[in-house]
Amino acid sequence: MKSICLYFQIPQPFRLKRYRFFNIGADHHYFDDANNEAIIKRIAKNSYIPANNAMLQMIKESNGEFKVAYSISGLALEQLEHYCPEVIDSFKKLAKTGCVEFLAETYAHSFASLRKENKEFEKQVEAHSKKIESLFGQKPTVFRNSELLFCDDMVDRVANMGFAGMLAEGAPQILDWKSPNYVYCSTANQRVKLLLKNCGMSDDIAYRFSDWGWREFPLTADKFANWIMNNPDEQVVNLFMNYEVLGEIQNANTGIFDFFKALPNAAKNRGIRFATPSEVINNNMPTDQISAPHPTTWANATKDLSPWLANTIQNEAFNKLYALTDKVNRCSDKQIIDDWYKLQSTDHLYYMSTSFYNQTFCPYDSPYDAFINYMNVLADFSKRLDSFFTADISEEELNSLVKEKLALEAELAALKTGKKASKTETKSETTKKATKETKKVVEEKKVAKETEAKKKTKKTNSK
Repeated sequence: MKSICLYFQIPQPFRLKRYRFFNIGADHHYFDDANNEAIIKRIAKNSYIPANNAMLQMIKESNGEFKVAYSISGLALEQLEHYCPEVIDSFKKLAKTGCVEFLAETYAHSFASLRKENKEFEKQVEAHSKKIESLFGQKPTVFRNSELLFCDDMVDRVANMGFAGMLAEGAPQILDWKSPNYVYCSTANQRVKLLLKNCGMSDDIAYRFSDWGWREFPLTADKFANWIMNNPDEQVVNLFMNYEVLGEIQNANTGIFDFFKALPNAAKNRGIRFATPSEVINNNMPTDQISAPHPTTWANATKDLSPWLANTIQNEAFNKLYALTDKVNRCSDKQIIDDWYKLQSTDHLYYMSTSFYNQTFCPYDSPYDAFINYMNVLADFSKRLDSFFTADISEEELNSLVKEKLALEAELAALKTGKKASKTETKSETTKKATKETKKVVEEKKVAKETEAKKKTKKTNSK
């Protein structure tokens, strides 16, 4: 029997506030709380709450035959818990039906999987899985990467985390002549089964549903179910989209809720069933292998990373951010870890795109404005990180680090000017500068300790 695998994502980043150069070192709160609250509450009212109510109604009226899956980032869950706990409660009701599956993803809805040199990717997936299990009582068994990012390099990592299957985009560059309406496995690791999004049919709902100029307008549930049965021998039609399609991207007046409510009966009348990703994976053998030597995503016609990592400023921000990974991993400060996750959201990079710039969803005046704002925040975050590692360092260790830093700076300056400074001269001057800089830092530490001691004494006396 042919299946419909319906899946929705909810990413919701923490958007940054306007953060100027002069805020660096003076202001450690980076996020626009008022805007974030207003946006999540608006979307919850227009989309999440009525959509969850509709899904629950569909499950009950179909006697549990309707199935649906969600991928909700850890950052989205945090905002929903804080600002819209009623949405979390409605997801818990859906979880109790046994007809809803929650998928694993990166906690921060990030591109950590592109970095091979550390375990940031694995740590985020583990943190997200624990969050899902604590809220909804499910341990995810199927993985969905941020923006449906997929490539051969990450498949072994996904398999080693215990996932039997993974969702990906049915991108032309990996499908070639094949149909997305079958279960595949990865060439890189045949243990990992792949569910590939049917781009055309998903976009018919997500983007063309209310388009009066579309030749198939209006789209009805019966018409859509007939399309699905055009090739009855196929295994599954994977409909993957943003949850905001219900009520936000397609507002309630378009009839989007009525369309979804009518879909279970329209499917049943044609012998089509609904199945969760894990059910599709467990009940079907792969028909072929799929290879993705280069990263694919579900974005735009290019189906690649270009909306996030196409230009110089995006790559600069991405590399600067992940250069801090090792330091963050050695830091146990809760606020640092929280901010670290929030700064990794793919949205921050998307706002810097010069090709896919969208004023509707972007809070900045230009991609360059987005880049400057983000880099200012990153500069302050980096300084905060450094403070955790210089507080208790010895004078000898500090002097050695300063020497190394100055030597590298001298080398860089020489390369830029095209001159070659003598090694003896460079070493001599570096030693003098290092000693001077070390004394300065030691003195600053001494003053800071004395100031802190005075504050504590004053606080004790006031009591």
